[in-house]
Order: sequence, then C-alpha cells, then structure tokens
Amino acid sequence: MTPRTFALLGAAGFVAPRHLKAIKATGNDLVAAMDPSDSVGIIDSFFPNADFFTEFERFDRHVDKLRRRKEPIDYVSICSPNYLHDAHIRFALRSQATAIAEKPVVVNPWNLEPLVELERENGVRIHTILQLRLHPVMIKLRETYRDLVENGIDVDLTYITSRGKWYYFSWKGDDAKSGGIVTNIGIHFFDILAWIFGPSKGSIVHLNRPDCAAGVLELARARVRWFLSINGDHLPADVQSLGQRTYRSIRVEGREIEFSEGFTDLHTRSYEEILAGNGYGLSDSRPAIEIAHDIRTAATAPLQGDFHPFCRLV
Repeated sequence: MTPRTFALLGAAGFVAPRHLKAIKATGNDLVAAMDPSDSVGIIDSFFPNADFFTEFERFDRHVDKLRRRKEPIDYVSICSPNYLHDAHIRFALRSQATAIAEKPVVVNPWNLEPLVELERENGVRIHTILQLRLHPVMIKLRETYRDLVENGIDVDLTYITSRGKWYYFSWKGDDAKSGGIVTNIGIHFFDILAWIFGPSKGSIVHLNRPDCAAGVLELARARVRWFLSINGDHLPADVQSLGQRTYRSIRVEGREIEFSEGFTDLHTRSYEEILAGNGYGLSDSRPAIEIAHDIRTAATAPLQGDFHPFCRLV
C-alpha cells in the first residue's frame, strides 16, 4: 500500500512524539509540521526530511501549494493546545484532509455541531484519539459491566499527576484555553468511564480549584467518586516516599483495577484503526466533553454525605 502523507500541528507538544511514532509505525510519511516553538528535534528521530514551520500562515500556504500541485496531504494530526483544536480541524477539512485530533476534540460541547456540518459538507472524517478504549483491561471491564440494567456499581477514580509552577503560566493553566484540569486532565477518564458504565445521569461537584477537582458522577450503571489533582502534596504518603509524582487508581466495588501496563502502543493502535476506516469520531467524543463542561460550570456542593475521601486532604 502506498504510504499516506501526514501533516502535524503542535510538533513541540508533550503528546506529539506518540503521534510521530504512530505515523512511522504504520508505514506512513510526515511531510510537514508546525509549532510556534522550534524545540522540535524529536522530529529527527522519525521524519528528518519533513518541512517545518513556526508560523501557521506559512504552514497553511505550504499545504495549499501541495494540494494545488496534486500532492495533497491525506491526514492532519492535531496536537496543538486544546482551544486551537477547533480551528485546526477546520483547516484540515478545508485542505480536504482527514483530521486526527487529540482529546478533547473541542473544549465546549456547542462547538461540536458546526464540525459535524463541516464534516458532512466536505466529505472528510474527523477522528479523535480515545486510546484508553483500546486498553485490554478497559475492554474487559466493559464486557463485564455493559449488560447491567441499573446503577449498582461503586467506582472510585483518583488521578494525581504533579505539575510544577510552569503549569499555571502555560496555556494549560488558563481555563479558557484548556478547560482546566477537569477537561485537560480528566477528559480521558470521563470518556472511559462513560464508555464502560453508560451515559451521565447527573453529578455533584465538591471541589473545583486550579490545582484539584472532585465530585460524584452518576452514570447509567455506576456511581463514580472522582478526584483529580496536579498538586504533588495530594499524593499518598507511600507514593511520595518513593519519589513518584503520579498516582492513578480506579477501584470498582472496592477492587483495584490494575492498568499501569499496556499504554505504550495505544496511539499506534488508534492510528491503525483510523487507517483501516474505523476509529472514533465526533459522536464518540461528545459524552466526555459534555460531562467535563457540566462539571466545570456547576456550583460546588458542601462536603456532606458521600464524597471522595481525598477531599479531606485539601
């Protein structure tokens, strides 16, 4: 099969190497990349001949020139800051290229419908990376609980990923650009929990701070107590004593679900599915985007009744 051609936006970002690896591993070619930062030496490990731009306007012109020369880009991989995903997806569609956007595909749910219309008008797909859905442990969980009729499962989600002071000065620390930690950090988990346990029936928010958030999410088949944090002081004492800066836990009915392994190639698996004509689209991404938005905009409730035990830490 002839290699497909890719362009990539956000080449200096944290997640870009996973996309570069996936493009390479699936036997395809990156022909152009763009990022305002020129700290993109990682490209040399995968596609040293790719054209690179620090200005979107020149990148846009280059992609358009390729299209007019009958050498169109097949796919545009979008690893840019969350608030730019919408605009960069529109660019991909204008370029008649399939879009592959990191999650959240958009920050706010009302931005989804115009993209659905643009997708239909241009006849080009928009995909998003929902890689946890391809994790073997999560697939097994879904098979175990998908046939439950009512909300009978208790789930605790705890995710603490320590970030330094830089975080608050970057786009990630700006709620208007990232959606805050509920969207920027939590979107992965809200997606996988809704995928396993069904759609949201409502939620209570107990904390919503720049460094942490917590609440209770009612899903069709589960009640989820969740806690998200970027504050290293919130790590359990035993984790801190080991010098670790991340803590990830999902407990279902009191049983710890071990899923620390198996993450290495999930982006590559996602690309394989997309290239095979499958992959996840806008309708798949909607539930988690709506959950995160509802949590971000909800009034916080007092710590009464049932709440995540880590709430006592703050």
